[in-house]
Amino acid sequence: MTAENSPEKSAKNGAAAPGKADTKKNETVALVKDVLVIFSFYVVFSIFGWASFHIPSGSMEPTLEVGDRIFVSKLSYGYNRYSFFFDPSFIPEDRLFADAPERGDVAVFTLPKRGYEDFIKRVIGLPGDRIQMRGGRLYINDQIVERTLVRELNYTSYNGAQRRVKEYDETLPNGVVHRIYESTDSGLYDNVGPYVVPPGHYFMMGDNRDGSSDSRNLNDIGYVPAAFMVGRADITTFSLYDCDQGKDIFCPIGVPLGRFFNSID
Repeated sequence: MTAENSPEKSAKNGAAAPGKADTKKNETVALVKDVLVIFSFYVVFSIFGWASFHIPSGSMEPTLEVGDRIFVSKLSYGYNRYSFFFDPSFIPEDRLFADAPERGDVAVFTLPKRGYEDFIKRVIGLPGDRIQMRGGRLYINDQIVERTLVRELNYTSYNGAQRRVKEYDETLPNGVVHRIYESTDSGLYDNVGPYVVPPGHYFMMGDNRDGSSDSRNLNDIGYVPAAFMVGRADITTFSLYDCDQGKDIFCPIGVPLGRFFNSID
């Protein structure tokens, strides 16, 4: 064996090639770094941009269907402790870049009295408003809110029950037009009030008027403090809606494409 090919000479001329263990370690470190970067981006995006929520119940039908995934804008109302995961108590309830919800917004809010559970409803009453339901009709500041019948609909609800509803276009005082469902005009919350919305609070209602527990039930949700507002629902991203419910939603081969990327009005 020549001197040039001896192990001693090779060691002097350069370091040995990295072994399999070193290569695997480097790959693991790179993977961990990538995961941390992605997670950090997700956290920042969810706190300061848009958070993702899913719709678990039918209280906002027909605007939102069970199985819809939505993006909620945190910037719309500003940031406070409820903009963060786990509602950290060391962050104050006072808002940074605060902006007030508008009548007709579909908004996500949290309720500390319900274990910080998140809810989604429509902003119907602003601070100081007088809200009442009479014979199934909504009154805001003693003025009836106009509604126009669109159709009558039979469908199967997400829990398998057969439903028959009237679908209306409802026009709020500021001109916002949205759809609602009414099963009856003599339901549990169809003759309640009047409610006077306290300062710094909002009156929230589901669009499925006979299938929603909301601010009309003062012992449950009641008036929602401004501090508890999380953000405004802007868009559906995709949906796991059950196409067998019998609604006229575009569902090629059982995929509810008609629920994908819709603006939320």
